[in-house]
Amino acid sequence: MKSAELDKLARRHGISLTRPSPDNREVAISGETKRKILSALKIDVPGAADHETGAPRREPAPAAKKVARSFLPDFLSGTRVWGVSLQLYELGSARNWGIGDFEDLSEMADLAGSLGADFIGLTPLHAPFLADPDRCSPYEPSSRQHLNPLYIAVDRLPGFACSPELERQLASLRQTDLVDYAGVAEIKLRVLRDLWPVWRQRSLIDEAYDPADFDAFVVQGGNSLRLHALFECLSFSMVERGAGAGWQRWPADFQRFDSAAVAEFERGHVDDVGFHMWLQWLAHRQLMQAADRARTAGMRIGLYLDLAVGEAVDGSATWSEPDTYLAKATIGSPPDPFAVNGQDWHLAGYLPSAIAAGEMSPFRRMVSAAMRYAGAIRIDHAAALRRLFLVPSGSRPDGGAYVRYPADRLLQILAEVSGEHRCLVIGEDLGLIPKGLQDDLAAAHILSYRILSYEQDEQGFKPADVYPVLALACISTHDHQTLAGWWRGADIQARYDHGIVPPDLTEKHLEDRKRERRNLKTALKAAGLNLPARLANEQTLRALTVSAYRFIARTPSLLVAVRLADLTDEKRPTNVPGTSDSYPNWKPKLTVLLEDLLSSPLLKSVTAAMREERPKE
Repeated sequence: MKSAELDKLARRHGISLTRPSPDNREVAISGETKRKILSALKIDVPGAADHETGAPRREPAPAAKKVARSFLPDFLSGTRVWGVSLQLYELGSARNWGIGDFEDLSEMADLAGSLGADFIGLTPLHAPFLADPDRCSPYEPSSRQHLNPLYIAVDRLPGFACSPELERQLASLRQTDLVDYAGVAEIKLRVLRDLWPVWRQRSLIDEAYDPADFDAFVVQGGNSLRLHALFECLSFSMVERGAGAGWQRWPADFQRFDSAAVAEFERGHVDDVGFHMWLQWLAHRQLMQAADRARTAGMRIGLYLDLAVGEAVDGSATWSEPDTYLAKATIGSPPDPFAVNGQDWHLAGYLPSAIAAGEMSPFRRMVSAAMRYAGAIRIDHAAALRRLFLVPSGSRPDGGAYVRYPADRLLQILAEVSGEHRCLVIGEDLGLIPKGLQDDLAAAHILSYRILSYEQDEQGFKPADVYPVLALACISTHDHQTLAGWWRGADIQARYDHGIVPPDLTEKHLEDRKRERRNLKTALKAAGLNLPARLANEQTLRALTVSAYRFIARTPSLLVAVRLADLTDEKRPTNVPGTSDSYPNWKPKLTVLLEDLLSSPLLKSVTAAMREERPKE
């Protein structure tokens, strides 16, 4: 195929012919990259010039396009609200089993509601690999359409009885400062296995866990639920054989859900499949109960759930629906000044041609799965609504390319589903985003995501009054240090310690941070917020935290998120982006138990400031 023909074919299927470089130039992608991306999109390159399959071709926009608008609660037209953000697993309590669970979430809803919060923001609750619990990143789930059973509060189930030996094991799990995912999974699944046959005989009747509701849940879940449960069974079986939890390492005749070998396996494991469907139902029931508790506690938004941008390449989702996902390419990011070689996130993404196809499209099913519990959802990497950077298998990230997605259709689906569930939508619009995306999201009533340390320009930190109205403002996220840690430069030190940034760049970042600290003090003082003369110890840094939260509370942004880790003054970050084995990402617990949160001086001061700056109206 000639170069011009290849370019025409690439453009037809939404492939951008250039990508950005670290020095902000547009670099032409190679012919090899075009061919690999076309193959990933399942386009037959040699004879594809006459085909119209794959990603939708670009069509001229109509002269007057009607914008699909997502749901916004009426009460937000006259008030601004705040809530608390956290990782569910990080909650410690006197009763949980070494990991925060749905009962802890309910208790947290009671507490936050009593303090005046209108929502609780959570990192994804998507289904992980139960057979490999240490694959614990919530942003690399096995499936985004199902829940994490490790969050089930087993002690709240009918028929549960604790033994002295079990309590001893649970006490040991509670005392760790990192979540022991393998230990938690082993104990929870063992106890749940013991409860399953008793419950299956319908001898444990409880209003909250009605067997008829389980039967209806299974019918509603259909093949998606059945295949996810079947995947979990196979995953455990393959781990026992030494093949691993992910399907890409399984024997070839088990790598397709519709093979004869898989059908034979399912016939021999009907009860096991039922058990894993039951786990999903238990998680569903308890998350619904937590959502109800949030509303009862006076939260007008309730739970705010996060959607990961992709799924594990070898998980339940890609195994169950292979025709829905990209083949031979993963989601990443092009080279930029902070990652000069680009990034490969090793995540599977939907095919552009499949993501919005059909009445119950994959995208619709995914967002519906979250919105059924939530008053708000956040779309991680909102640029994916318009484009994704795809890295071909076996290539480096600088050998990838941007591919267009059907943005108008995805926004339409968001509008329809958010209206159906009365759920507002937040788009994480940070990093490399397409030109005009933020304007398009605002027009669609999708809230922007504004982090204090990112809201800077040549003059310093932006004043509070220039923040957009349609936005969620926050100090930091799970990918950042607390504000006190940022002030100390702990994030810069961590990147150096883990070999992410070289020494010369680290020195520059430390110098830049000195300037940023001066600029932040200037911005806070200009806003009329008092600060100690020197910010050098824990007490003065707490004063900084309170002032910074007052600052973002004064923005016009409809939502403000208060990070719980800020209020408990955590010294260890949740996650250090760019690390895998050198830091225990997604494992650190909060240093303050749920029962003791009200004794935290910072929690009292910051939540009081929130009530003063954003009183309920």
